[in-house]
Amino acid sequence: MKSLKKQRRIQLIAVAVVALIGSTALIGYGMRDGINFFRAPSQVMAEPPAPSEVFRIGGLVEEGTLKRGQGEQISFSVTDGGASVPVVFTGVLPDLFGENEGMVGTGRYINGVFEATEILAKHDETYMPKEVVDALKAQGVYKEPDS
Repeated sequence: MKSLKKQRRIQLIAVAVVALIGSTALIGYGMRDGINFFRAPSQVMAEPPAPSEVFRIGGLVEEGTLKRGQGEQISFSVTDGGASVPVVFTGVLPDLFGENEGMVGTGRYINGVFEATEILAKHDETYMPKEVVDALKAQGVYKEPDS
């Protein structure tokens, strides 16, 4: 009798472990496209990512580089003070987007140009994403907002 209970308990634990491993693998597989790593412009220029890699880039929109093309195409450069990366985007930009303002873009780095599929701008006068602040501080160009 005790041997049967012990055997059932071991079987139940084995099934639970297999189910846990399987569910973890399914969650990881399902989220593979939703995980985007952040890179500063200096990191992109030092080690350019593969054209198939989707990542986020952030920094300040470089002054004098914002150009609106035909239709909804926009080009500009994003900088962290150490390097600049040219960006192209087709779509509608956020209202607060502008030169010398913080931004984060999601997309791919292809042939020396970051092709953005999404652009986010800071949402008020004091907010800037932590990753962008850290990248700007690393380059020594971050200025604390006035309180």
